[in-house]
Amino acid sequence: MDEAYWTFRQEPPGRLNHLSSAWLRIPYPWVLGEKHGIKILTKTGASFKKEIEVAVATPQADSGQLIPQAMLGIFVGLVPVVIGMLFYPAIRNVGRGGLDFVLALTVGLLAFLLVDSFEEAIELALDTAAAFQGVVMVVITAVVAFLALLSVGRRHGAPTGIALATYIALGIGMHNLGEGLAIGAAFATGVAGLGVFLVLGFTLHNVTEGIGIVAPLAPERPPLVVFAGLALLAGAPAIVGIWLGSFAYAPQWTALALAIGVGAILQVIVEVGAYLIRSSTRRGGSWLSPAMLAGFVLGLGVMYVTAMLVKV
Repeated sequence: MDEAYWTFRQEPPGRLNHLSSAWLRIPYPWVLGEKHGIKILTKTGASFKKEIEVAVATPQADSGQLIPQAMLGIFVGLVPVVIGMLFYPAIRNVGRGGLDFVLALTVGLLAFLLVDSFEEAIELALDTAAAFQGVVMVVITAVVAFLALLSVGRRHGAPTGIALATYIALGIGMHNLGEGLAIGAAFATGVAGLGVFLVLGFTLHNVTEGIGIVAPLAPERPPLVVFAGLALLAGAPAIVGIWLGSFAYAPQWTALALAIGVGAILQVIVEVGAYLIRSSTRRGGSWLSPAMLAGFVLGLGVMYVTAMLVKV
């Protein structure tokens, strides 16, 4: 501990088998908020290092913490999505060209989320134990999730309207799960300033996502319960993410969740892109019109700029 040999107790004692785990109880006078380094030396001479960036007590789950964290998740994931969905009346009145622009904007923001989620999943995969084969796990999970969702979505033909909006909300919800994990982990490690910073950034970042969810609903007039369900599907995973990030954070499971999100987002990009191509072909126009190109670029740009608020 901190370049000094220290006694410890292993629970359970004895040799660890492959993929098994144990607790190491180290009676060390650590200092709250300071950085500490741990190096474990095995009897074979192999060593393992771990740095604790900020020393804090391990949080314990109780209802007193879960409820405030749920409120935080609502503020981060649900409220901004609902704000974005409030643009639905305006989207209904933009005309066919304007709707193509909004749908292309949706593809742009989803493309950014795809790259961002995949990058985060790979970074976490590199921190997992070698036995998990992190990078391979991420790629295989993303491919399987994409093919499974594509198969389910196409069982009754190409999805449109409410079905397409549902898949968009699902893809965004998986991404918000990853955002919640990041916020929960930041608060759990005692970096409250970073946690508040992430909350404000993700809140602004998620407003655009609500616009993308309601874009396929423009030709329809769905009941209010549909909007409520889509908002919950997209925003509620942030609550679960904050809980898991605070009390049960593990890089391999976070990478797995993000990989599923990558597959879900890719499936939505394919479906929305195919819908735009079909609608343009029926009208005898080009699927790469100036309006669509502008919407796609704007979607990428908005997500890129707002993401700058949460990158440290």
